[in-house]
Amino acid sequence: MGPTVLGDLLDEAVPALRAVARAQARREAAELAARVLGAEPDGLDPARPVDGRPARRLRELVRRRAEGVPLGHLTGRVVFAGLELTVGPGVFVPRPHSERVVAAGRKAVEGVAGPTVVDLCAGSGAIGLALAHARPDARVHAVEFDPVAVDFTRRNAARRAALGDSAVTVHEGEVTRAVALTGLTAGVDLVLANPPFMPDAAEVPDEFGRYQPRQAVFGGADGLRVVRQVVDAAAALLRPGGVLVVEHGHLHGATVPALLRESGRFTDVSGHPDHDGWPLFSTAVRTDP
Repeated sequence: MGPTVLGDLLDEAVPALRAVARAQARREAAELAARVLGAEPDGLDPARPVDGRPARRLRELVRRRAEGVPLGHLTGRVVFAGLELTVGPGVFVPRPHSERVVAAGRKAVEGVAGPTVVDLCAGSGAIGLALAHARPDARVHAVEFDPVAVDFTRRNAARRAALGDSAVTVHEGEVTRAVALTGLTAGVDLVLANPPFMPDAAEVPDEFGRYQPRQAVFGGADGLRVVRQVVDAAAALLRPGGVLVVEHGHLHGATVPALLRESGRFTDVSGHPDHDGWPLFSTAVRTDP
């Protein structure tokens, strides 16, 4: 019997990963293999012999991913909106569908020269950094309260700036202190936010209920505790005509738009779906106070 080759290990991994990765099982297996072998996922050679310690390490990573550990916590990286970012245990790994929040934000400031942007509940900084990459003329601020997440935000912001992107100013503190932290009042063109929005008692896959940081997933009894704070902060930050883009998931397809309308501080409220048609985020325009 000849040596085990990488292709065999990837074939072995796919069924184990299918429950958590679905259609991306093969891709995730390649990401894990690349981590073990110090290579890029697209440059892997299926015929490469992999025995001994590397094979055991890959099987262990596959086992942990199958248990629900986020892929980014195992690889230390995630690609979001075309940007490679550093992630790890203690920070929420951004999901691809949040790229729609960035796209909506870009559209909102298409006609604004040098827009001022605030990313609330920034986590790893993914949304704000993606906006800064797409709009080099933007002045972007990122607000995050958790010290572990803030460390990732700062590291990612420093790396993106070293690669030539516009600098993003990172602030450590609660959403409720966003105005004081940024020093911006009624002058912001765009507020982006991906707050925790799951009700505390909601049943979610282990990836989110056990391994992702709880404070980035669960938002109080109804899931809206931090969303309400985002609405209040955005109302204080935005200029009249400025836009809020807030992710809230399928559970709040009706409640968040209603919250925005009932606040009396926003107009042109609308909900937007993910790629499967489920509610994902809402947009709203700040009224004239």
